[in-house]
Amino acid sequence: MLGWMNEFNSLPKGSLFCFGLGFTCARLARRLRERSWTVAGTRRHIDRSVQDADSIPVHAFTGLAPMERAAQLLADVTHIVASIPPGEYGDPILRFHEADLRALPNLKWVGYLSTPAVYGDRQGATVHEDEQPNPGSVRGKRRLAAERAWVSAFDGTGVSVQVFRLSGIYGPGRNALEQLRAGTARIIDKPGQVFNRIHVDDIGTILMASMARPAHGRSYNVADDEACASGDVIRYAAELLSMEPPVPIPYDSAELSPMARSFYAECKRLDTSRIKTELGVELAYPTYREGLRRILDDMEAAA
Repeated sequence: MLGWMNEFNSLPKGSLFCFGLGFTCARLARRLRERSWTVAGTRRHIDRSVQDADSIPVHAFTGLAPMERAAQLLADVTHIVASIPPGEYGDPILRFHEADLRALPNLKWVGYLSTPAVYGDRQGATVHEDEQPNPGSVRGKRRLAAERAWVSAFDGTGVSVQVFRLSGIYGPGRNALEQLRAGTARIIDKPGQVFNRIHVDDIGTILMASMARPAHGRSYNVADDEACASGDVIRYAAELLSMEPPVPIPYDSAELSPMARSFYAECKRLDTSRIKTELGVELAYPTYREGLRRILDDMEAAA
């Protein structure tokens, strides 16, 4: 891990713009700001209290119309993270701003945040990035089209576009410990169903490592090293809190959103060797156990 950190520290300070300054991107932006980077991003609706708390400039972009003053706001940007999901008309950022982005004089690197849904259902098998995507859901098909659109938009230019297929994201403020304490944790029982997860700070580390080692058109599975059933995570969190875990709910009778149901409709394990061998990343939280323990330690220290 030290190799890529030295490479990253040797890079000149940059300017990051995040299309979709949500949980993952805001955390990354704060880390880069600590390294004296310029950071900014978009949200569908601007929450002034959040902007003031983070001190990160936030601009409105609904994805339904162009962002106002785009050329001015993006003029000095060197790195972009795109995390807005595509819709029925494709990727909204490229739809309204592809020409603006291609015209940026200082842009070097783009990270497109995608999903393992592009692989489709693998019935529990392990999937590597070199395997042919085969999305079975509308969400997966749109994401695959967006991945390809981002890469092709910058083919033949000096800009390097990388695709990151993120597994289930958790971290401070979004985790099984807080769900248990809030009484919202559920165990959906679907025998044989497993998922990978990824701590939000490991995502940031992987993105930063890619900035130091750009590879245009490359895709990366962004996941921890242990795919498991969702109930395993909830039960472990309950053990840490000395609480009783919730009673499992059979999948067939569970009330799930369309997004959650499409998530449970597919089962795969993600091979994570590429982020280690090519980017030199060593995960700080290789399983949910290390991640949840750290989150709990921080929660107790802040109490």
